[in-house]
Amino acid sequence: MGVARLLAKGWVVFCLCSGVYALAGDLAADIAPGAAVAGVVLVVLLFGAMGLLFIGGYAVATAGGSGPFLKRIKPHHILPGFNEVIFIVFVLAALSVQVLYLPDHLSGGLLQVLQAGIEFAVPGQVSLEFALGVCGLDGGRMFAAAFAWLLAFIYLGSALSRVRLAAGLVRLERKQRPEALGPTGLAALLGFVAVIGVQFLYVGSLFALLPCSVLRGITGDVLIGIVPLMLAYLIVAALTNLLALGPEA
Repeated sequence: MGVARLLAKGWVVFCLCSGVYALAGDLAADIAPGAAVAGVVLVVLLFGAMGLLFIGGYAVATAGGSGPFLKRIKPHHILPGFNEVIFIVFVLAALSVQVLYLPDHLSGGLLQVLQAGIEFAVPGQVSLEFALGVCGLDGGRMFAAAFAWLLAFIYLGSALSRVRLAAGLVRLERKQRPEALGPTGLAALLGFVAVIGVQFLYVGSLFALLPCSVLRGITGDVLIGIVPLMLAYLIVAALTNLLALGPEA
């Protein structure tokens, strides 16, 4: 649950999902599949490697005297745990719905019911729909956002049911690898970022600030389809680190 690992996970998810949206856009524009895949894969690898290089530099710089960086990497630092597996499954579900299903099913049925329910539970959904309406964008994005919020709530409930166990594991890990920011500093930082994320996304303050060019592009697709799940993951990480401060964790 350290900063470096959270940043690395978030950057990998952002790059891979951006690549999926870019590839879907290229294929929709009738670009040859071979050329589209080659171009997208190259860009994703370059941007992914660049971000991971900076994150790895931060991890090495804050390692202190705990030994060589490569020797400190354990399998459980790389392999996904149960929460991460559920997160990956939900991300794939959100991508599949947004890229494969919604272009041919833009209204009616369960989509309308889902959108109405999320509008009641998430103020940011209403703000997003208003911003999309001002920009004249199609309803597929509205349904994608509603589905992403539904998955985020399910993931949050699932992860919170095991948050005390996760906090205990974090506490044990810190005895071997102390966090550079300190346990209190890390919990405060994650909590602050989570509160900002809730204000921007759940409350919807961010959408009034975004130009139509952002909502229309790949950044908008990621923001609408994946970021609610990333916010839920961040909230779980913040609560886990907060509970890990207590001796009973």
